[in-house]
Amino acid sequence: MATIAILGTMDTKGEEHAFVAEQIKARGHQTLVIDVGTLEAPKLKPDITREEVCRAAGGDYATLLVKRDRGESVAAMSKGAPILLAKLVAEKKVAGVISLGGGGGTAIGTAAMRALPIGFPKLMVSTLASGNTAQYVGVKDIVMFPSIVDVAGLNRISRQILTRAAGAICGMVEVEPKAAADKPIIVASQFGNTTACVDHARKILEQAGYEVLVFHSTGTGGRTMESIIETGMVAGVLDITTTEWADELVGGFLGAGPTRLEAAARGGVPAIVTPGCLDMVNFHGPDSVPAKFKDRNFYQHNPQVTLMRTDAEECAQLGKIIAEKVNLSTAPVTVLLPKKAISVISAPGQKFHDPIADRVLFDALKAYLRRDIEVIEMDCAINDAPFAEACAKALLKNIQALKA
Repeated sequence: MATIAILGTMDTKGEEHAFVAEQIKARGHQTLVIDVGTLEAPKLKPDITREEVCRAAGGDYATLLVKRDRGESVAAMSKGAPILLAKLVAEKKVAGVISLGGGGGTAIGTAAMRALPIGFPKLMVSTLASGNTAQYVGVKDIVMFPSIVDVAGLNRISRQILTRAAGAICGMVEVEPKAAADKPIIVASQFGNTTACVDHARKILEQAGYEVLVFHSTGTGGRTMESIIETGMVAGVLDITTTEWADELVGGFLGAGPTRLEAAARGGVPAIVTPGCLDMVNFHGPDSVPAKFKDRNFYQHNPQVTLMRTDAEECAQLGKIIAEKVNLSTAPVTVLLPKKAISVISAPGQKFHDPIADRVLFDALKAYLRRDIEVIEMDCAINDAPFAEACAKALLKNIQALKA
């Protein structure tokens, strides 16, 4: 029997949360009700009151009650709920969390869930679950469950949805994942254009006794990888595909934010870094490309993805940015440069082959890089086996150097 947290606005959504609580108890589990409402008296008696939630972040519920400003109330609860829930999880007082909500409830519920570890069961039933949920999910494994109808009373549809949602969170807490093999972890960044390189390097690292987690460099992938590094559970970083910085700089759709490449550097994690796929900026269909880029070099990857070749000026900036991020490193780090191609389509004879832009990128990177950081230049393409092997061996060398 597990204790499942039920977090929500127990004034406006009390009836619905009470129904979910009944379903959870019917499956033999206990509930812990956390109220984050601010309008009227709660319709479901909470185990943790809104006053306690507000105090968790140093707030004063009495002030919110006087102001009755919905925006301020949601903001206050969005600050307190993560602190309080994370504490309950750390103390092993709850084994899962479920929440129901519209706009405000979803903002509060998912803010609390994003504070929890990956792997901890978390489910949000939301009116917003069928749209773009990136701002709610972030880089965590939050299950977004569409409410179909508004969370506004019980009816023939909402009862079905809420019953299934209650069953889902119960199932999540009832299933205990098998313990992972006790191997040190290496994280790696990959794109379709660098898959061969990462695959080959991964096999070498796995043979050396490491578990390799591969992240797709799609913005969310890079942010997720950075967040995993920040947990302290990573032994090394195989950053083959730094392409997200091209999108971040130029305005593509797959930027990972201004702190990409900083987690390993600031956290003292050994790494290797290459300029993988810095030759491309990602847009959606052709109509999504800004008019100012109409005369640039494009490659239609598929109907939904349009790639634009970075030019020499952008490559100069990218070289400097990558160098400045790598310069933050406090652990051993190596930069590897594949002089023939930094992606499949930048190789000789391919659409994005531009040796001048590549040379500018490499020269800028080397010019701004700290003198004590090793640079390995190889006369091959990024997906050539010798380059992948060099990346894997350099990372293993850096990991050993940190242990020495």
